[in-house]
Amino acid sequence: MTNRLASATSPYLLQHADNPIDWQEWSADALDDARSRDVPILLSVGYAACHWCHVMAHETFEDAGVAQIVNADFVAIKVDREERPDIDAVYMDVTMALTGSGGWPMTCLLTPTGDPFFAGTYLPREQFLRLLGAATEAWTDRRDDVVQSGATISGKLREVASAPPQPVDHALVRRSVDAMARRFDTVNGGFGGAPKFPTTSSLEFLLRAAALTGDEHPRAMATQTLERMARGGIYDQLGGGFARYSVDARWVVPHFEKMLYDNAQLVRVYTHAWCATGDPLFARVVRETIDFMLRELLTDTGAFASSLDADTEGVEGLTYAWTPAQLTDVLGEKDGARAAHLLSVTQAGTYEHGASTLQLALDADDAEWWERTRSLLFEARDWRPQPGRDDKVVAAWNGLAIGALAEAGAVFGRQDWIDAAGRCAGAVRDVHLVDGRLRRTSRDGRVGTTPAAADDLGDLADGLLTLHQVEPSGGWLALAGTLLDTARTHHRDEHGGFYDAADDAEPLIMRPRSPVDGAEPAGGSALSGALLSYGALTGDPEPFEEAAAAVGAVAHLAGRDPVMVGHALGVGVALLHGPVQVAVVGGEDDDERAALVAASWRSTAPGRVTVSGRPDEPGQPLLADRPTANGRAAAYVCRRFVCDSPVTSVDALREALGQQVPSSGAAE
Repeated sequence: MTNRLASATSPYLLQHADNPIDWQEWSADALDDARSRDVPILLSVGYAACHWCHVMAHETFEDAGVAQIVNADFVAIKVDREERPDIDAVYMDVTMALTGSGGWPMTCLLTPTGDPFFAGTYLPREQFLRLLGAATEAWTDRRDDVVQSGATISGKLREVASAPPQPVDHALVRRSVDAMARRFDTVNGGFGGAPKFPTTSSLEFLLRAAALTGDEHPRAMATQTLERMARGGIYDQLGGGFARYSVDARWVVPHFEKMLYDNAQLVRVYTHAWCATGDPLFARVVRETIDFMLRELLTDTGAFASSLDADTEGVEGLTYAWTPAQLTDVLGEKDGARAAHLLSVTQAGTYEHGASTLQLALDADDAEWWERTRSLLFEARDWRPQPGRDDKVVAAWNGLAIGALAEAGAVFGRQDWIDAAGRCAGAVRDVHLVDGRLRRTSRDGRVGTTPAAADDLGDLADGLLTLHQVEPSGGWLALAGTLLDTARTHHRDEHGGFYDAADDAEPLIMRPRSPVDGAEPAGGSALSGALLSYGALTGDPEPFEEAAAAVGAVAHLAGRDPVMVGHALGVGVALLHGPVQVAVVGGEDDDERAALVAASWRSTAPGRVTVSGRPDEPGQPLLADRPTANGRAAAYVCRRFVCDSPVTSVDALREALGQQVPSSGAAE
């Protein structure tokens, strides 16, 4: 037998194609191989940008002695968690249950039927060898005990903990805000200590809660976090874009991989924060992060790649960290010292080996000098070795990018961003839709075989619905409806909410259903948000009820930790608030209509949708029976199909939406 990963579409699997271990992809053939050889399965799960996955690969999986043992006594299966989130979700639940924590690389030992009897994360070479030896001995001498242990673990995981649905009401919103406040780091922003993650869905919830209640405290928690992140080392001060998380509590030292899903979500929440505050820092972060996405993650197909690695030539942060001497080499002694002071680059270093990550605690007092300096440093950095890119296209993450680009384009008046969103949507549609069903991944225009998960359907539908609001002629509303129909047919849980995997997907030891957010919204929560927008845009009340049921199925978890269900709570706030529907009618080149549309997009009304066009324009249900006001452009503001009288001025629209929004000049 030989390593069978050479034909994989996943860059992560291809990274292991030359290992001496006889890796296989997860497949019926691999499981049959374990049964026919009567040996356990070694399951290793990771992703291309993962630093510790690279470490374990180099010190363990490339070792001939390790390979000899694995090949003799196990069937080795390698899984890209981004390509197969269903497998990852099932065995991560096992890992969490057995160890109390999770992460990648994930290392599991399974019986030939797929039942787990060991689960862990990164293992150093010697510890890994001891595990293999103990597992082989147990499988040979105590087979019944191993099989029984695996069956027991699987059985426990199949026992679904049922809890009655709980609607998101005003009391739950208040309790959730209070619980987040208790965990809030009042000095550095964010929740808890190190390591510290952006938890973007929770920041979105806090902004929505502030808009709902008028309480400034949740907004202050969100904006303080966003400001500290934007000024910290987790943000790329030269090239834009955010790293995955901070290893410290102060956002100084990032774990350097850059993920599409993080940056897409952060573009959107910084856009919303600008709408709430008018802070030019937030507008700058939006612009620079989109620049990063378009420059470094955009593929030739028009869709976006998954990530950039944490490592460069095996060294984490090699591309991004600086010493004072390196700054001087690029800028000269005077400007080098000035830049070192501005960017917190010290002789001792804030990172490793005397190097520092770049921070920007305060804006430069000379903006022109800083832009010139930033450009010079970025150009010099571009000559350094660069991290590898995982150019796999994931439907869910591209959906997040489509929504972010479309909304930011509408808010900041950037048609080029909207155009990029449209090209991405077309690329995903043309490649990932096969026989009417969405598939999760592609690479170089070649679609993979993995069916879409719930988050693919929800995130892509949500992105398309945002794009429809700014480019209604693209057929995006109908396509989003098709995706949501697939979710209703194949993913629905009769007790409320949605399973991650379709009912006709490959059966695993349990059907995955992740109720909590990770780095991205949980699949059921993503679908609830898309259903809410779809109902608002089509005028159909049924999707509202489906969204409420999906939110209610997980809302009880807010009592344990609201950060875990931030996206669902945000959808719940939108349901409480309306949602708000804004329909603007007027002429094609009507300046008054454009001003009303811009004011609507810059509002903070939770769950707001905005459409515009001529009265009774085809394909726009919200424009039906919406005349102009004596020939003038008019905006109709509705909540759950109950509409106010039309307004014709921006000030009246702002009042109807319940807030003052920043002027267009604040974005510059």
